[in-house]
Amino acid sequence: MNAHLPAHIHARIDAVLDAVDAELRTRYPGAGERVQPVHTAYVAADRATAATPTDWGAAALDLLDRHAEFLAGLDATGSMTAVRRRLTEQPIQDLRIDFEDGYGFRADDEEDAAAIAAGKVLAGWAGQSGAPSSFGIRTKGLAANERRRALRTLDLVLDAAGGVPDGFVFTVPKIRAAQQVSAIVDLCSGLESGYGLPDRTLRFELQIESPQAIIAPDGTAPIARMIQLADGRCSALHFGTYDYTAACGIAATDQALDHPAADHAKAVMQVAAAQTGVWICDGSTQIVPDVDPEAAFANHHRLVARALRRGYYQGWDMHPGHLITRWLATYDFFRTATDVAVPRLLAYLDRRSGGMVDEPATAEALATTVLRGLRCGAVTADELATELDVPVLEALAARKPMPSDAR
Repeated sequence: MNAHLPAHIHARIDAVLDAVDAELRTRYPGAGERVQPVHTAYVAADRATAATPTDWGAAALDLLDRHAEFLAGLDATGSMTAVRRRLTEQPIQDLRIDFEDGYGFRADDEEDAAAIAAGKVLAGWAGQSGAPSSFGIRTKGLAANERRRALRTLDLVLDAAGGVPDGFVFTVPKIRAAQQVSAIVDLCSGLESGYGLPDRTLRFELQIESPQAIIAPDGTAPIARMIQLADGRCSALHFGTYDYTAACGIAATDQALDHPAADHAKAVMQVAAAQTGVWICDGSTQIVPDVDPEAAFANHHRLVARALRRGYYQGWDMHPGHLITRWLATYDFFRTATDVAVPRLLAYLDRRSGGMVDEPATAEALATTVLRGLRCGAVTADELATELDVPVLEALAARKPMPSDAR
């Protein structure tokens, strides 16, 4: 058969589309191999100590014991034994020592001392059994009245830690403009140079809690630009519930993670970060199990389950009691999802419909869900079908050829 497309047109098309392919691969590399934590605990700098994770775990277990009957009613999949084990062995997966709203403005010498203490605590957690797998600080913001203090605190923390401990990340609050991200990258480069660290050692998170971060003055959505300007250093986008809803004019009585204004912001964050390798982290609830523990447990469990269904696999925890319902809702979600995913994946591998004709994109989503369940401890490899080992699941999630021994 004769080809009618001239060779020079074919070459021109290849040149244009090869360049597009290269740019898309750079900007959207996929999820990557990092394992996302299920939560981030925030503890004010004047209350954080080396024992904080253990103390929170003990407090959570005490609350669980005192409200065991009520909490058992929230346990849809028999996950409470695994939750107890988690609260005993590693109650907090990710933690930020907070120098912003949870700490407030202090005299310089007081915050200097707190920053030095925080650095020593973080260095001690690196590689320690039972400690958070990842940790860091939330600095003050980059506005003129806070900037000097934010930079000094970060510098002092790193100095006291002896550099950048494994698992360290810092969170920058109240991001309002894409240009601020370029300044954060310069900050990282400067600190790496000053401490003699390899390039890209420092990573940061952006806290999205201003309407201007969702819609810029020119009507664009600036988060995608922020991720691009971060030059591969941005680990996650964290949502700030109360600053954001307050800035949108929401009455205090209606400020909540599930307010439509919050849902819109998180949906924009989710789309902007999709396939970039940048995680999305849900915000916090101010309702804690102090005055009415059972109402607070029910509310937090509902919010965590709701976030998981919307694809927000990480969220803030502000109280030891939140750990109970965080892990319980997370384990319930992934155990239920895995029960659905496994037979569909087996049918996909066997090219049978099993009542549904799943496409590669669905197999990718099913496999990714099972991997998340495995990595957070909701399910174990022994509970899966032998055909669905981790290499097979990873191949399905990445849409790569099956391992040779799985064929």
